[in-house]
Amino acid sequence: MSPMLNFAVKAARRAGDIIVRASDNIEKIKIQQKSTNDFVSEIDRAAESAIIESIQKVYPDHAFLAEESGVTGDSDYVWIIDPLDGTTNFLHGFPVYAVSIALSFKGQIQLAVVYDPNRNDLFTATRGGGAYLNEKRIRVSKREKLIDCLIGTGFPFQMGADIDTYAEMFKALTLKTAGIRRPGAAALDLAYLAAGRIDGFWEMGLKPWDMAAGVLLITEAGGLVGDFSGEQDFLESGRIVAGNPKIFAQMLKVLGPHVKKLPN
Repeated sequence: MSPMLNFAVKAARRAGDIIVRASDNIEKIKIQQKSTNDFVSEIDRAAESAIIESIQKVYPDHAFLAEESGVTGDSDYVWIIDPLDGTTNFLHGFPVYAVSIALSFKGQIQLAVVYDPNRNDLFTATRGGGAYLNEKRIRVSKREKLIDCLIGTGFPFQMGADIDTYAEMFKALTLKTAGIRRPGAAALDLAYLAAGRIDGFWEMGLKPWDMAAGVLLITEAGGLVGDFSGEQDFLESGRIVAGNPKIFAQMLKVLGPHVKKLPN
């Protein structure tokens, strides 16, 4: 494990410890509502501070793009952090959430950590070095037919989201797959795709910190990632489709007629 990845893992585990301890007393956690259906807790902020503090001790000149604190610093190296992906799940005691950390250098993601503190599952990847779950190499699934596939997604929850078009997409893929799953933590969904636990994924309205680590996990596990047109601007658009190489194109084909109805 490279020194940078090792520090990222330690930071993720430190944040995970904060989250697990807090999960025993969820009713005492202070919560704020950022917007409709979008919550932040003191645990999100504490976990984020712990991650940034851990990394800054070693790499004081690096910059950060974090969900709660936004952009800090100016550097070719940018740590992209979601301290608690799946906050709503966490606040309800629904045990599907994760810590997500990625490092970008000159706009290209170099390393990724997604840590599930409930299962002690540690997903890691480095560019060109493969993807791993608990230090065992992982690959995307080998399923070739969409009708045999389990697909992950996330429901649009922001006000103004195009829920009607999403519902059409949901119906179209439901009719052409073995099933759709919506656990509620995109970083973990993407990690599961990398590990072959699901075969494809799509969502809209995501932020870079939801996707950055998961995207590298998938590509290093042999999968494909794009926006709804198959292009590479998903971190900017927030619209993502991912899958194993056989399923990716099939998903784009099913989603295509509905994508045209979305605003640019």
